Amino acid sequence: MAFHNPSLSDSEPPANLWSKVPEVTVFFWIIKVLATTVGETAADFLNETLNLGLTGTTLVMSVLLIVALVVQFRTRKYVPGVYWVNVVLISVVGTLITDNLTDHLGISLWTSTGVFAVLLVLTFLGWYRSERTLSIHSIFTPRREGWYWLTILWTFSLGTAAGDLLAETLNVGYFFSILIFAGAIAVIGVGHLIVRGNGIVAFWLAYILTRPLGASVGDWLSQAKDDGGLGLGTTTTSVVFLLLILGLTVYLTVSKRDQLVVESR
Repeated sequence: MAFHNPSLSDSEPPANLWSKVPEVTVFFWIIKVLATTVGETAADFLNETLNLGLTGTTLVMSVLLIVALVVQFRTRKYVPGVYWVNVVLISVVGTLITDNLTDHLGISLWTSTGVFAVLLVLTFLGWYRSERTLSIHSIFTPRREGWYWLTILWTFSLGTAAGDLLAETLNVGYFFSILIFAGAIAVIGVGHLIVRGNGIVAFWLAYILTRPLGASVGDWLSQAKDDGGLGLGTTTTSVVFLLLILGLTVYLTVSKRDQLVVESR
């Protein structure tokens, strides 16, 4: 699913610049869903299989994310390996934030879903008020990149809470949750192609929904059959999806098919 590139505002610098994020291609959406699935299964793997515990897993992954973000902010342009490592790590951390609220603080998924939705809306409002655009095709300054990654974090936390709420609390199940979220994304994509509405709005709606989609896929593949899953386990699911992400990232690094230059007006 690709969305129309909105033109830059008059406030943009008068020179061509390399974007710090990839062009939105089919590869973007594939890796995004793979990364969100890993975020769900890897968090469970580290927490339960390696016995790091929820607190230990949260500390380790948060430190790794901070280091990765420092590297990302120091790059001059989009580097596939660096960018997607950040997405995978922020996916895990976003999952852990929701898990900590639920398991340690006893906050219901209804509440956490609502709180993260509000935080996401406030972040969008702050981003737009600061930059007058929410387009990912204009991410070439540290401030815009800061808003971008904060938004990504809340989408992952919200998606985790919403996915678990639908699949577990409302007893819809993992498989039918996949169908619901995939269907919603398809409606957005087809609607955008037919109506030709605001591409930025369509992008962010689809982006938000890929998180609960990926979380539901991860749970469906990894959870035991008695719990509505296929029983592949978190280890197998995480390894397979990480290898797929690695292969696609190497391909994009070599082919440069998703490199984006921000053109001046």
